[in-house]
Amino acid sequence: MDHEVNGVTRDTLILIELAKNPQLTQREIARKSQISLGKANYALRALIAKGYIKVINFKDSKNKTKYLYLLTPQGMYEKARLTADFLAWKMEEYERLKREIDELNKTLGT
Repeated sequence: MDHEVNGVTRDTLILIELAKNPQLTQREIARKSQISLGKANYALRALIAKGYIKVINFKDSKNKTKYLYLLTPQGMYEKARLTADFLAWKMEEYERLKREIDELNKTLGT
């Protein structure tokens, strides 16, 4: 099972964060996604292998480990799809909870 934070998968969180800021370091990605640095590295490699992220190394930078993580068109599509799936799931959960509250209110006579 993929790591989740509040029902959002690790991959979705990473894609969302990189869409906001492609210059995040792996350490920052790990912190924002609430996963270990090793898991962040593993997840990024998997997203790169799937073709969702393209990595650009700043060759002229003094810091040779500085990368730019760009979402590919396929990555943008996947981010949108995952976000839409999450939103649909949350809307279903909201409707279910609303029905439960209505039923409880009827039981209590309010």
